[in-house]
Amino acid sequence: MDPQRWGASRADRPPPRFLDELQDAVIRGVQVRLGYVDSTGADTKRTVHPLGIVAKDPWWYLVATTETGRRTFRIDRVSSVDPTDDPVHRPADFDLAESWREIADEVDRRRMPVEIQAVCAPDGIATLRMALGDRLEVGGPTADGRVEVVIRGYSEYTLAGELAWQVEWLEVTGPAGVRDQLAAIGTALVERYG
Repeated sequence: MDPQRWGASRADRPPPRFLDELQDAVIRGVQVRLGYVDSTGADTKRTVHPLGIVAKDPWWYLVATTETGRRTFRIDRVSSVDPTDDPVHRPADFDLAESWREIADEVDRRRMPVEIQAVCAPDGIATLRMALGDRLEVGGPTADGRVEVVIRGYSEYTLAGELAWQVEWLEVTGPAGVRDQLAAIGTALVERYG
């Protein structure tokens, strides 16, 4: 995979240290004893069944099964790779693209745990899509011609801040905490600029 866009300067980040060894293990279908440093700095060793490698700019990930189930390892955190001659036990129905979609969806849910419901004037949908990307789910029309939407975010406070400028098109219907945050933003604006 070449993640570089045409006409862009060369990427400064070199490929992770053990990328070639892990690609080889995936291709040969052999288990590896993997040294891994997690996000807290703890160094662990385990035997994994490499199923595939995914590049999500700028990071590379190993998708593997372990004794505790499917796991994803950021390859730049791998501290050692020792291939074995033991074959990988690959689930018969394993599909790397589908597996990665599930992993990415779960990461998004953890990163953006708050969901709000709102209705939006049709004229505002394109602007919401540009601002929110995949965090916006567009539903069906309401009786008054607006469109139902669901928006995900990190917290009620940050969502209110992101959406306050959309007041012309958007009405948040729930949860109440986001509506309260929007009201507080409105009060603060009136106090400062009113």
